[in-house]
Amino acid sequence: MEMNGERWNIEGKEEMNKSSVTVRGSLNQISRYLNSEDDRPVIGFGHADPSGFPSFRTSSAIVEALVDAVRSWKFNSYPSAQGLLPARRALAEYYSKSLPYQLSSDEVFVTAGCLQAIEIIISVLTRPGANILIPRPAFPHYETRAIFGGLEVRNFNLIPQNNWEVDLEAVQALADNNTVAIVIINPNNPCGSVYTSQHLKEIAETARKLGIFVISDEVYAHMVFGKKPFVPMGEFGSIAPVLTLGSLSKKWSVPGWRLGWILTTDPNGILKKHGILESIENYKEIIPPPATCIQGAVPQILAKNSDEFVSGLLDSLKTNADILYEKINEIPCFTCPNKPEGSMLAMVKLNLEQLKGIGDDVEFCSKVAREESVVILPGIAVGLKNWLRFSFGMERCAIEDGMARLESFYQRHKLH
Repeated sequence: MEMNGERWNIEGKEEMNKSSVTVRGSLNQISRYLNSEDDRPVIGFGHADPSGFPSFRTSSAIVEALVDAVRSWKFNSYPSAQGLLPARRALAEYYSKSLPYQLSSDEVFVTAGCLQAIEIIISVLTRPGANILIPRPAFPHYETRAIFGGLEVRNFNLIPQNNWEVDLEAVQALADNNTVAIVIINPNNPCGSVYTSQHLKEIAETARKLGIFVISDEVYAHMVFGKKPFVPMGEFGSIAPVLTLGSLSKKWSVPGWRLGWILTTDPNGILKKHGILESIENYKEIIPPPATCIQGAVPQILAKNSDEFVSGLLDSLKTNADILYEKINEIPCFTCPNKPEGSMLAMVKLNLEQLKGIGDDVEFCSKVAREESVVILPGIAVGLKNWLRFSFGMERCAIEDGMARLESFYQRHKLH
């Protein structure tokens, strides 16, 4: 590149600049439209982070676990790349309770949040010509990280009229000999759906047929409040190997602690045989580990997991899901096809034919931010244009206030 007669051998990554999409980046763009003269509090339907709300504040037992770890003086040194053994052992024991076989500490990798877990897995899969199957809609970090690493993304649809289940026929049509893995998210971000045991088994059988493994994002594991129980994908690891991603962030309401993990559920040893686990171990040697004191607190957090805290959390989410679903479907410019059954998120279709002067989901979110101080994530950020992603991880009164503002917005902008 030449500038003013000088040559500089530097240039940004074009693919990243063209296609980088994150939830945070999208919400920052929408938030620029907020009206500083509006005295009302901002209603943030965009961020799935309820930790600042009193109803979702983590329990004192979780905080005490961290304080005890810091005060012990045992966790001031550098940790091993794979993670502290007590933390890995505790995670293996904790998750084995939901599986038909026992995990070992060697099958657990501790990461700096789930985002780093995504980075690790995508990075070790990257090779010339390889592709990965990612759902649409989906948490956007998978696609952004894959594109940044040069891994081709092939999107398969989730079917809204079928509770956002995977279109397995489309998956088989998309895959070829260069397909390396399929990503699923359950409980689902951004849809709020929970997959049945039968559907998860069908996904595993499809993966086995294609000769690929499953990356199962279970950040919202056990955060279900509908009729379906949560079933870990690892239950079907004997059909097809599974790498499960999780974190402390959601269930324990501490996203800022940045502690995640990768679990290997592969009793047939396929991932080890093909060098995937060795590649993960080697990649972890070149990236920063999570804070040692957070790792040190993990055994106590899992041992003192408060049923009362989790029960209260799920009760609040169920109430909020019911309110959001009922109120949103009373406004003609919205359709929420399925009541959320898990996570703290819902996908809502934007009926533009009911509105005048609004061209797409981004324009809608920009105008709502400016006129009503309500921040919503446009669906295009998660791969579904002219849809919206709502988070209901907040106080009930905030949801009701936000719905009232959206009703006012509709009345001003309705077509007839």
